[in-house]
Amino acid sequence: MRGSRVDKRRALLDGALIVFAEDGYARASIDTIARRSGVSTRTIYNQFGGKATLFEEVIVDSAQRTADEQIVTVRRYLGRIANVEDDLIEFGRAWVSPAPEHAPHFALVRQIHADAGHIAEATLRAWQEAGPLRVRKEIAEHLRRIAERGHLNVADADLAAVHLVQLIAGDVTTRTYHGALPLPSEERYRLADSGVHAFLYGYGTHGQS
Repeated sequence: MRGSRVDKRRALLDGALIVFAEDGYARASIDTIARRSGVSTRTIYNQFGGKATLFEEVIVDSAQRTADEQIVTVRRYLGRIANVEDDLIEFGRAWVSPAPEHAPHFALVRQIHADAGHIAEATLRAWQEAGPLRVRKEIAEHLRRIAERGHLNVADADLAAVHLVQLIAGDVTTRTYHGALPLPSEERYRLADSGVHAFLYGYGTHGQS
C-alpha cells in the first residue's frame, strides 16, 4: 500500500513537472496536471492542498535530482586535477553539454525566470537551496582543495565557484536562451574553453599546473 502511494506521488510530481515546464506556474491548471499525471484533482488537493504547494514540491524535487547529477559531474572532473588547465577544460565542456534527461527541469527553470513575480519568495529560495546553491557549494569545495594543492590562487572559494560557472556557461546560457535553442558543440566548447582561460587568468598560479 505504501509503495502505491509513493508511486502515485512520483507520477504526480513527474506529470506536474511537465505541465509547469510547458505552461509556467500562472497558466498551469490543476485539471491539466491531474490528466497528465493520471490522478484525480482530489488526489492533488489531498496531497498538496493546492497549486502553490505542489509547485514548490515540484521545483524542489526537480532541483534536488538535477543537482545530484551535477554534483556527480563536479566530483568526476574536479576531484582528480592533474593538469589544471586541461582538466578544467574537460570539466567545462562536460558542464555545457546538454543532458536530455534534464530537459524538463531546465524548461521549468525558464518558466521560473518568466514567472518569478508570481512565485512566492520562499518557494524561489527553496529551489535555490535545493539545487543551484548545493552545486555551487560543491564546486567551491573542490576549488578550495585544488588551491590548497597549489594549482590555483583562491581567496574566496564561493566567489571563485560563481566566476567559474559564469565564465564557462554564461554565454552558452544566454545564446541558447537557457537551453531552449541548440548550439553546435564546437561553439559550446569554444565558449567554455575561453571561459576556463579567463578564469585561470584571474585565479591561476601562472606557471604551475
